[in-house]
Amino acid sequence: MGLTHFDDHGHSRMVDVTAKPVTERLAVAEGTVQMSLEAFQAVMDGQVAKGNVLEVARLAGIMGTKRTADLIPLCHPLPIDGISIEIEPLQPTSESGSFRIAATVKTSGRTGVEMEALTAVSVTGLTIYDMCKSLDRSISIGSIQLLRKSGGKSGDYTRPDSTADITEPEDTGT
Repeated sequence: MGLTHFDDHGHSRMVDVTAKPVTERLAVAEGTVQMSLEAFQAVMDGQVAKGNVLEVARLAGIMGTKRTADLIPLCHPLPIDGISIEIEPLQPTSESGSFRIAATVKTSGRTGVEMEALTAVSVTGLTIYDMCKSLDRSISIGSIQLLRKSGGKSGDYTRPDSTADITEPEDTGT
């Protein structure tokens, strides 16, 4: 199978998905943000000067999800039916603290939402970095990966080493 984002002349193109059926799609991605113990404690105690780091980061991740097609060349703009972003503090060590970010994105469409889930995690992590960089310049963002996807012609995928608990966006009925 050739590269689908290039034509026979090597020119970039957006894949034509009009013939594909609309199906329910879901993708879950995760990543981590590690920082000094002092910065981690400031986030946990709500003592960061820029405000509530985790809620601002969650909102930024949601907003970033909806802008994925503007950031990633050849990514289809998709209607997003649901986004859930969980930010979980991990057990700190004597020197550092970390947060695990997990994003679940859902749509009914002709193509998957893997890039949207990965973008959600990335933007959430970048926002945590931005809001905490005055406390710790050595913050690291890492291990951004797809954990699971479902729907579409290629079928379901679950990362073999994934043990993550997955939270799906809630249907509020509105």
